[in-house]
Amino acid sequence: MFSVFLGKCNIFMLKKERYQLLIKYFTENFPVAETELNYSNPYELLVAVILSAQCTDKRINQVTPALFKRFPDAASLSKGEFEEVFQYIRSVSYPNNKAKHLIGMAKMLEQDFNSEVPSTIEELQKMPGVGRKTANVIVSVIYNQPAMAVDTHVFRVSHRIGLVAKSATTPLAVEKELIRHIPEELVPVAHHWLILHGRYICVARSPKCAECKLTHLCKFYEKSIPKVPIIKS
Repeated sequence: MFSVFLGKCNIFMLKKERYQLLIKYFTENFPVAETELNYSNPYELLVAVILSAQCTDKRINQVTPALFKRFPDAASLSKGEFEEVFQYIRSVSYPNNKAKHLIGMAKMLEQDFNSEVPSTIEELQKMPGVGRKTANVIVSVIYNQPAMAVDTHVFRVSHRIGLVAKSATTPLAVEKELIRHIPEELVPVAHHWLILHGRYICVARSPKCAECKLTHLCKFYEKSIPKVPIIKS
């Protein structure tokens, strides 16, 4: 059973205070927040994150056990045939492109990085299928660097709560603003706070405001609650 925070949201709250309250809530209630993708090493996480683009973690976790059993490392995947890789991932979104990306990524890991997953965003983005969001996930989760991967959940939650300006209309703009306001040592876990909050509470359609403990600092909630007319006597 969820309790509802009954305090009134202050839509004019300073952004600094909004961040402070959000961080206080999450550090006290969710000190540990992690990716929901299943993996056992950097190679497996890189594969899983590439596959997760525009797909659910649940679906990826259903696909990867068999894929990792057949291709346990970059060396084996780099030698994989397109059709075989495709068959293992055919139930995910865009399996054609992703099969090509996985094989290309594995070949580059073998040829250019001695089978080691790079630790910099710049190097990661050189590989097929790896954009800035994927690179940020890897350096954050594997190497605990202060990188903020902005997916649809992070983008939505950041705007609804009021963590970023309306002018932050791109993932990169949101990323930069979040990085600027969140303490460096908390950025890796804050990435998961925002993702999980968007995935389970602040969903795209019909957000679960009645279950949310952040309504007291949320601009979206303040604007969406019915206004009670004042009746003059």
